[in-house]
Amino acid sequence: MADLYRNADQVKFYASIRPTYPPELFDFVASKAPSRQLAWDAGTGSGQAAVSLSSLFDSVVATDSSPELISHAPTHLSNIRFVVTPPSLSLPDLHRLVAPPGSVDLITVATALHWFDIPAFFGLARSVLRPGGVLAAWCYDGFVNIDGGRVDEIYRGLMEATWPYVDEKVRAMVVEGYAGVEFPFEAVEGVEEGTAPVRRFAVERELGLEGLIALLKTGTGYQRAREAGVEVLTEEAADELKRAWFEDGEEVKKVKSPIKLRIGRMGSS
Repeated sequence: MADLYRNADQVKFYASIRPTYPPELFDFVASKAPSRQLAWDAGTGSGQAAVSLSSLFDSVVATDSSPELISHAPTHLSNIRFVVTPPSLSLPDLHRLVAPPGSVDLITVATALHWFDIPAFFGLARSVLRPGGVLAAWCYDGFVNIDGGRVDEIYRGLMEATWPYVDEKVRAMVVEGYAGVEFPFEAVEGVEEGTAPVRRFAVERELGLEGLIALLKTGTGYQRAREAGVEVLTEEAADELKRAWFEDGEEVKKVKSPIKLRIGRMGSS
């Protein structure tokens, strides 16, 4: 994904509109960690998840392969260390740039796992997690719940129009909440689903029409379509969305994006 975010304007746009995940999600995953010393936020983007982790852990290391995205990460929190890493990390580089072996309490991957070489990443994760350490990877699939009617229907149609421009395996992983990903970690206590996707959290925020359109435009499928010379949000589609949006007379609406979470623990063996 990093190749999409080399343009400075696009990176700034992305950083301004991408979601801040709910505090209860971070409280939940942090509660499963063996201690609160060190968390690693992999694929941090512009640091949204890392900021939330910084209030729960002594130290956070946040990594991404896009220097442009990390350039928009906050710099005012002294316990976060942002690191630009190569797309493919060797074990020695991981231990040098990110964390020593067996030192990480919690690894988070916020809506980014589908861009990774997953088996390789899990191998790296296992090398830095301490015994009992936890890996939590979550995503939301781009669909949103707004009015339960016409706005949802139109927005879903726009999202589906971007699907041909996203790798089918990547799209399936996100829609399924990583359910089909082989997850080499043990279940954590208090999670009835085991290591299956947990579906008890959601991103919720209030947006106007322009905010909703901005959310669409930061999506990978939309950006890939634009690269291919296709404008998904045609003038006709934008007008239709606008009419539906203002039909109830409300300029601002609550927009809800369900989260799907895979969480597991590093065994002692």
